[in-house]
Amino acid sequence: MSLFDWFADRRKNAPVVRPSQGPEPDEGDGLWSKCSQCGLVVYRKDLAANAHVCKGCGHHNRIDSEERIRLIADDGSFEGLDVDLTPTDPLAFKDRRSYADRLRDSQQSTGLRDAVVTGLCRLEGMPLALGVMDFRFMGGSMGSVVGEKLTRLIEEATARRHPLLIVCASGGARMQEGMLSLMQMAKISGALERHRRAELLYIPLLTHPTTGGVTASFAMLGDLILAEPKALIGFAGRRVIEQTLREKLPEGFQTAEYLKEHGFVDAIVSRTELRGTLATLLRLHGCVRRGDLVAP
Repeated sequence: MSLFDWFADRRKNAPVVRPSQGPEPDEGDGLWSKCSQCGLVVYRKDLAANAHVCKGCGHHNRIDSEERIRLIADDGSFEGLDVDLTPTDPLAFKDRRSYADRLRDSQQSTGLRDAVVTGLCRLEGMPLALGVMDFRFMGGSMGSVVGEKLTRLIEEATARRHPLLIVCASGGARMQEGMLSLMQMAKISGALERHRRAELLYIPLLTHPTTGGVTASFAMLGDLILAEPKALIGFAGRRVIEQTLREKLPEGFQTAEYLKEHGFVDAIVSRTELRGTLATLLRLHGCVRRGDLVAP
């Protein structure tokens, strides 16, 4: 019996676990949205105007890469890099469905080539290299194209002497690419080390969720590590850790607040305050607008 057949037999006898049917508060039809945390009903346009953050309880609804870029970059300033880079299926991987089918479905549903969008922009006139992961595309998983695009972005930022911001939202390495996916952890980390040696600023923003190989590499290598409130941040899942250690984990374990309390995150920043916070950090680190440069 092959390994694949063994897993298939076990799957047939496994209990069916159905996902929650409750949609994200910012999904669905109609003009109104109900917060999944506090139950507040708000007009969708008002929710969007508040960066998709609930005014009642501060819950941060999940947003896509396009909206992230709109909230961070100056209007019309974002220029995408490597927009045509597309993943392949080097291992001809197949579980219940083929990897090629999963890629095609994600590309059709999101309009993206892969799980990250990279480019150069300006923030209050200051230059910024920006990478934004999109959880809609196969859970934001990191495959070869994600790793390559981020590496090229970092190298471009180093060459131009730009600060770098990567918005992390990922379940980790993409299992359908095996070792090729895991290699991206070292490749991205190496590019970040060259960026650091050039004495340039790198800020990762950890959003819900940031887990697996992304957490174990570039998400935690920033000069300043920011996180959104209540974001799930970790490597292995809570149940896996508890079963391995055979003990109960603390309340709030793997949340942004827990990590900040224990020194793994520098600051928790609400999405509504992110743009102003980033602008302040860029100015403090000597990143000025082009018009502010004064010839000697």
